[in-house]
Amino acid sequence: MNINKSLSVNMNQTKEIFAKVPEITFYFWITKLLTTGMGEVASDYLFENLNPFISVPLSLLIFITAMILQFKVRRYIPKIYWLVVVMVSIFGTMAADIVRVGLGIPYIVSTIFFMVALAVVLITWYSKEKTLSVHSIFTRRREIFYWLTVSVTFALGTAAGDMTATSMHLGYFSSGLLFTVLLAIPALGYRFFGLNETFAFWFAYIMTRPVGASFSDWLGAAHSSGGLGLGKGWVSLVLTIFIILLVIFKGGSPAKSMEVEDNVE
Repeated sequence: MNINKSLSVNMNQTKEIFAKVPEITFYFWITKLLTTGMGEVASDYLFENLNPFISVPLSLLIFITAMILQFKVRRYIPKIYWLVVVMVSIFGTMAADIVRVGLGIPYIVSTIFFMVALAVVLITWYSKEKTLSVHSIFTRRREIFYWLTVSVTFALGTAAGDMTATSMHLGYFSSGLLFTVLLAIPALGYRFFGLNETFAFWFAYIMTRPVGASFSDWLGAAHSSGGLGLGKGWVSLVLTIFIILLVIFKGGSPAKSMEVEDNVE
């Protein structure tokens, strides 16, 4: 009995050491929303003011560098983790825009494509690991699945937000309100109706992208495009400052593992 208890404690301690994602708190969701908005307007600003043949490879290079740093560290480090999230946001937006602008594929088609891609990633992840919980990100393979999922959710959210704002002619502000209502569903479902925690998390995670992107587009876009005309450069700068402040002062601790039966690989 004592030996089993000791093994269980050691396993929990090992998992906490290898926890590579932050604890899911109120500040996590606020920072996540700000990164989605910042990535959207920053990507558009770079795309419009810098040659795409420069901005896209440069963003990809920074994204890859940040991802390498994230995989090299042995625990959750706020500044590295959120740098990756920001770069996923920027590069995910560029990827969705390239599909629409560069290839001429309608937003409805790209939205469906990214939905299918997300389903494939999640199904494959679950079939291999038997869990999709963020409390279980303590192995290299699970971390790969986690970041694949995050990357696809950003691209999906971008395509979906642009689809409602432009193709469906709702405009940026109305799209932001629509996705805010959808974002409230998993929060209320989990809080009051016992919605599965993992399902609620990923549902909310997907919705934060179009919420942040729609409202940031509304702030930065010109009046002729239905925005407030504050400028995408200025909106990007202000959101970046807020993100840095939150990461410095509210970076949070690693997510605590809740799955003691899983094997550490």
